[in-house]
Amino acid sequence: MHIRVLAVGDRQPAWVDDAAENYGARLPREWKFRIECLPTARRAKGSSAQIAVESEGEQLLARIKSNEQVVLLDETGSQYSSQILATRLSEWQQDGRDLCFIIGGPDGVSDGCRQRADAVWSLSSLTLPHGLARVLLLEQLYRAWSLQQGHPYHRE
Repeated sequence: MHIRVLAVGDRQPAWVDDAAENYGARLPREWKFRIECLPTARRAKGSSAQIAVESEGEQLLARIKSNEQVVLLDETGSQYSSQILATRLSEWQQDGRDLCFIIGGPDGVSDGCRQRADAVWSLSSLTLPHGLARVLLLEQLYRAWSLQQGHPYHRE
């Protein structure tokens, strides 16, 4: 299984890139993990944010492969404990398809992206900056993998 993240927002603070690189390097090589960043659509003064959301949604959908499982990160999704995430990750791995996580833009994701998602996961009921969501996603993927492996990273 290969894992990738499609994230709207191509300019992040250096600490986000550093932390994402750190956790990404810890993930198993066989995942061939990668992050693909898409530019945030321009928001014109006085125009609806929905226009930008639809534009970003079209870009996201164009990058999703037909045989991928898609997990949308959204505050309205299901929240998982680290143990439940490890179980979900095992289920996703057993499915046999590659896995694609989507982090939308500042105004959310299009209905088309929601419909394409196989699962919707909320990292927190808090609203998170997109860079922090990336880092938190990668840390939790590493934690879930470490739980699967019996690695001592996760402590009860």
